[in-house]
Amino acid sequence: MHADNQTGGFSPGVAARVLCADGRRYFVKAVSAAANPQTPGLHRREAVVLTGLAPLIRRRAVPAPALIGIVEEEEWVALVLEDISGGQPVLPWRAADLILVLTAIEQLTVALTPAPMDAPPAAQAYAKAFSGWRSLAQADAGTLTRLDEWSRARVDELADIEATWVVHAEGDTLLHTDLRADNMLLSARGVVVVDWPWACIGNPLLDVVGFAPSVAMQGGPDPSALLRMTAVGRAADPAAVRALACALAGYFTAVALEPDPQGLPTVRAFQAAQGFVARRWLTELIDDPQLTSRR
Repeated sequence: MHADNQTGGFSPGVAARVLCADGRRYFVKAVSAAANPQTPGLHRREAVVLTGLAPLIRRRAVPAPALIGIVEEEEWVALVLEDISGGQPVLPWRAADLILVLTAIEQLTVALTPAPMDAPPAAQAYAKAFSGWRSLAQADAGTLTRLDEWSRARVDELADIEATWVVHAEGDTLLHTDLRADNMLLSARGVVVVDWPWACIGNPLLDVVGFAPSVAMQGGPDPSALLRMTAVGRAADPAAVRALACALAGYFTAVALEPDPQGLPTVRAFQAAQGFVARRWLTELIDDPQLTSRR
């Protein structure tokens, strides 16, 4: 048996492509509660999601890896997954790769509407995360001094816009809600989307809005241009784009001020960088709320 450790992403623990003695190949990711107390639960949740999606994955209707099994040993949780031969998109983003990825996201929207399995609604799954501006509006003066000047000046207005995100997140699509380059593989069979623990049910616009800041910060088009590249984005109500972008920006802005999570020393910097892009986008949407509907 042979194992090749894989790099990328932010989850602590083991991520490896393994070759078994009988010639079969799998991808294994494993974590202990000692590395990060939250990640074992995320592995368990991903196993539930991939089990629910199994019929669609087998038919290649959903471009995701098949779950082979889950192993729990003392404080360790390991997922054994189908090994996908491929690699993450090259960064900075190449136009051809981005088009492939956006096509795959639209394929997911079609295949997962209506949601083929039970999952929490987005409003429930992200109730705490998407309250960043409202929390900051109540923060002490010391915390507020850590914000950029634009955010400090408009934090109450941003909190009011953020409070409307729940209405715009309603829908009946099973969403991934963690779409980033490091959660995608370009393979011979096309784009495969990995890491599904955050799946919930809602408006597919939420997935596209959530993807947009990471694309811009990694060399791709700005968020408004990215939305115009998708059917969901082109059809979106500008008020919905603004509310969801505001909620996302509030999340990244607030969470970037927190200490590093256990075992995840680089994630805050990545979140802060996405927050910078999201706030820049938000300034455009607030000053010109029709921006995303222009053709």
